[in-house]
Amino acid sequence: MILGPAAGDKVYHGILLELNRIVEADNLRPGDKLPSERELSERLKVGRSSVREALRALELLGLITTRRGEGTFIEHYRHNKLFDILGYYLLRDRKASRDLSEMRLILELDAVRLACERATDKYLQIMEKSISDAMQKIERGQSPVEEDFEFHRAIARASRNSVLQRIWIPLVEYSKAVREDSLTDERTQRAMIDEHQGILEAIRERNRDQAEARMREHLVQS
Repeated sequence: MILGPAAGDKVYHGILLELNRIVEADNLRPGDKLPSERELSERLKVGRSSVREALRALELLGLITTRRGEGTFIEHYRHNKLFDILGYYLLRDRKASRDLSEMRLILELDAVRLACERATDKYLQIMEKSISDAMQKIERGQSPVEEDFEFHRAIARASRNSVLQRIWIPLVEYSKAVREDSLTDERTQRAMIDEHQGILEAIRERNRDQAEARMREHLVQS
């Protein structure tokens, strides 16, 4: 496929999309090495300067990393800066921020209802571990932001709905700043743990109404 400017877009915009197809076609994973600039230029039928510009954009977002003398490697999507950048602009807009919180509530309530039906011991254990790890962090005087994320992600995964999970992850990443701001003191952190334990208990008992009520209260509080 020969790429070229379309509707005023720069060539590298198209290259970014084609690079994703190459990653999928070559079955590349985080930590794997990307083809060289020369090979990408040949496969995409574009100049090396355009490839270099596209790679620079991906590196600025933290999606890839270049190691001198070794090449360019794929980073895990969780390490990228895209969500931080988008989240910054979204959260500056009050309406967008409200819409974000509203959408997260909808997804989380759906996820917890499905988790009550589909959660296996594997995901219940992940939830338990996230609560235990959060308690240890609080004892060390640290904020359990990542453990909060892991608890909610375990519920999304326990829903066993792949589309819900794919929407949930970036949505929660967008609201990362809100989560960090809401877990700044020990009282709030310990309240979070109590709420997580209540949600886990309801899921374990397969009590959809109670799980939904506790999740709603938890998200409203946070």
